Amino acid sequence: MTAILPSMSPRKIRKIAINTGGGDAPGLNAVLRSVALSAIERGIEVWGIKHGYRGLLEDEPGGLVRLDRDAVRGIMHLGGTILGTANRGDPFHYPTEEGGKLVPKDRSGELIERFKQKGFDALVAVGGDGSMRIANELLERGLPLVIGVPKTIDNDVYGTELTFGFDTAVSIATEAIDRLHSTTEAHERVMVVELMGRHAGWISLRAGIAGGADAILIPEVPFSYEPIVEKILQRESRGRRFSIVVAAEGAVQKDGDVTVREAGDVFRRVAVLGGVAERVAKELGARTGKETRSMVLGHLQRGGGPTTFDRLLALRFGAGAVRFLDQGCESGMVALRCHKIELIPLSETAGRTKTVPLDCDTVTTAREMGISFGDEPAGRFAAERTAAS
Repeated sequence: MTAILPSMSPRKIRKIAINTGGGDAPGLNAVLRSVALSAIERGIEVWGIKHGYRGLLEDEPGGLVRLDRDAVRGIMHLGGTILGTANRGDPFHYPTEEGGKLVPKDRSGELIERFKQKGFDALVAVGGDGSMRIANELLERGLPLVIGVPKTIDNDVYGTELTFGFDTAVSIATEAIDRLHSTTEAHERVMVVELMGRHAGWISLRAGIAGGADAILIPEVPFSYEPIVEKILQRESRGRRFSIVVAAEGAVQKDGDVTVREAGDVFRRVAVLGGVAERVAKELGARTGKETRSMVLGHLQRGGGPTTFDRLLALRFGAGAVRFLDQGCESGMVALRCHKIELIPLSETAGRTKTVPLDCDTVTTAREMGISFGDEPAGRFAAERTAAS
């Protein structure tokens, strides 16, 4: 028999629900396992909501699944999520059929009522900035207790130093850039690699530096082509006849707009970005006369199992979420701060984005190594080329 840990909470938590929303990220299954086992050790019943909130809103078989020991056995190292996820499952703009077509409808009240009818005492909401916003709004509408767990490969959730999934994405991107060096050098080309990052350039910044990129374009720094061209020609003068440029999908030219692949709709209210690498490659080819290619790494950054770091962080977040519930804490989001797991108010993170601070040590390191961000003054790299020749 399992020894039950004594509860520290003045209000007994007996039954909790957990869901995974938004884009998937390596480490989601580790969180599910950690939450389930930590809760079971305390005598708390855990149920998973399938496909975001759909499993609770729709009357479909298996919409709610009991997460006992057998359900979470052997999943910690797996990518994806055994609960499934959804990008178009916002309960405040839920796709609902009316008059033969799907229209957005606010079903948050119905969701909260069903949550209470099922006897749940608390929700553990695992997701990114959008999921934290939804969780906070549900809390304000009457959901009894919510603990958010931040996940996203973009690392842009405000209030936590890191999100799980990020380290895996950076590792995958770095390996891809490593592999591109040999083929790019063999053909003496310019290669532009597009990585994920709508509003924040964390993946491109870290993978670009670690992968030896010559230029890194991130949303936080609107770029011009002149410094990048200078950097490429500087390398040419040194006998390095190839260059690698890393671009976040949300990178923008100075006084320009993001590159949109697909417009948003009434359910997914943000556009799908994509195509900046192709645009940059064409322009650099025209300006340098060199053969250029573009590559979009895309969803490979989300795939596969989590790194050791992400796996451990996900486990710490999951155990922390249950621990705070058991301690009788108020609603909030678990966060990594100064190497510790803390609970911060949901209102502190909801609706905010953590972008790359331009004075951080990582950006400074890149600049001191001569990596271009596309914002350098004219002659910055040309002057170095003259001095070296």
